[in-house]
Amino acid sequence: MPNPPTDIPRTFELGGDLTVNRLGYGAMHLTGPGVWGPPADPDAAIRVLRHAVHDLGVNFIDTADSYGPGYNEEIIRQALHPYPDELVIATKGGMLRTGPHDWVRAEGRNPYIVALGRPAYLRQQVEVSLLRLGLERIDLYQLHRIDDLLPLEDQLGTLAELQQQGKIRHIGLSGQPGVTLAQLEEARQTVDIVAVENLFNIADRSDENVLRHTQDRGIAFLPWFPLGHGDLLGPRGILTEVAALFGTTGPRLGLAWLLRHAPHTLLIPGTTSLDHLEENVSATELRLTDDQWDEVEALCEKATPWRPAPLQTRHEEPR
Repeated sequence: MPNPPTDIPRTFELGGDLTVNRLGYGAMHLTGPGVWGPPADPDAAIRVLRHAVHDLGVNFIDTADSYGPGYNEEIIRQALHPYPDELVIATKGGMLRTGPHDWVRAEGRNPYIVALGRPAYLRQQVEVSLLRLGLERIDLYQLHRIDDLLPLEDQLGTLAELQQQGKIRHIGLSGQPGVTLAQLEEARQTVDIVAVENLFNIADRSDENVLRHTQDRGIAFLPWFPLGHGDLLGPRGILTEVAALFGTTGPRLGLAWLLRHAPHTLLIPGTTSLDHLEENVSATELRLTDDQWDEVEALCEKATPWRPAPLQTRHEEPR
């Protein structure tokens, strides 16, 4: 992995005992269309994973039982098992799927983002993830979305029991679009939370308060949609346009900004392309002056990227 600027930490101590490189990999797109089914080209997916871990020094991979569902965890095992000692795999559970259109962005339609945090279901999903990944213990298991129908203490209490049984090493929280400060502090009354995964990028800093709160407490912050949902890239994307002013690319600029913005961010950009993978990892090399970064921020603040609006409160059917 390239060396970052000297003032930007290259690694983070996850949970106080796992040293991970801050430029990780999000495996979600190594699935079929709509994050449903197996990847169209499993060999290509395996090449991406092996290149990331064996050649580029990536040692933190993010996945979830709902990616595929299941196929994402299975392709990680197929590509990398037996795992290198330093590799940390984070997975998530507690969110339902109905088909390939669940998370597709469409006019007049909310994504089907529905939690299921019943203890028996979470216990089952942990066991299934262990089986698919070929692990005896999951280094980081995150509640994919808090189920508003059930006490949070019951949901996390189940994970705590599995942690005590040696099946989970560390516990985290994920939110769609984000875990709130109130939810985080409620969760910390039940278990030690070592990571929070929220929507966050240079043009959408709605959860800046959560980011700073986690920083003060040594909790990792994993930004999802680190480069937006297609809004920030592409020929007319604000990141693409701003990056051109500084002789770089949109992905490199957006990821480098996240690395610089706070020392506890763990980045999990995803791609199915070897070239884009190398481009993402090279973000650690990007150097701009403080004034230049200020200019980048001011320009990117003009964008209004899309944020998903999940279905609320009940386990409802998709519309």
